[in-house]
Amino acid sequence: MDSKILLVGFDEAGRGPLAGPVSAAAVILPEDFPVEILNDSKKLSEKKRDAAEIIIKEKACWGIGLVDNFMIDKINILEASMLAMKLAFDQLNEKLPEWLKNNNISDFELNGITDGTRCPSVEIACRCEPKADGKYPCVMAASILAKTCRDRIMIEMDKKYPGYGYAKHKGYPTRDHREICHKLGPSPIQRLSFKY
Repeated sequence: MDSKILLVGFDEAGRGPLAGPVSAAAVILPEDFPVEILNDSKKLSEKKRDAAEIIIKEKACWGIGLVDNFMIDKINILEASMLAMKLAFDQLNEKLPEWLKNNNISDFELNGITDGTRCPSVEIACRCEPKADGKYPCVMAASILAKTCRDRIMIEMDKKYPGYGYAKHKGYPTRDHREICHKLGPSPIQRLSFKY
């Protein structure tokens, strides 16, 4: 009997912003997952993302990785995104034995797929595919977890550093964000290697 292929979907959120961390998620979905609730996180409303997040965390095996602005400045955003994916995979791996047991899976092989043009350094066969977050349910689920996690952090950062508008723009390079950085100077979560 062939071993079951379990697909680990990887995706990140927050490569473009001028502030805050980059987040990534790794997700394995069970066969009975309601995939109709999924899509690329950018194409879902906040309400639908939040509802999907609850179901993903309840049914899937998942992990989330975060890399802060200091490390982004040190190693660059691409390397930081790859590191966040690796951290997400490490967390997923810790949960995997329990999840496999609960889903009655014993003979399996892990394969990975990531959105984009590069795979993280994980010890499984992994391939990358641009626009994977619009094609593969496990990557869609990863994009949802990465985005909801990061958005929540930026809302908290808005309370910590009022005046920068982080709850509104989530650190992305909007005109308002750039203007406030020039007016107030960079906040402690600003990515100083990014031009603002």
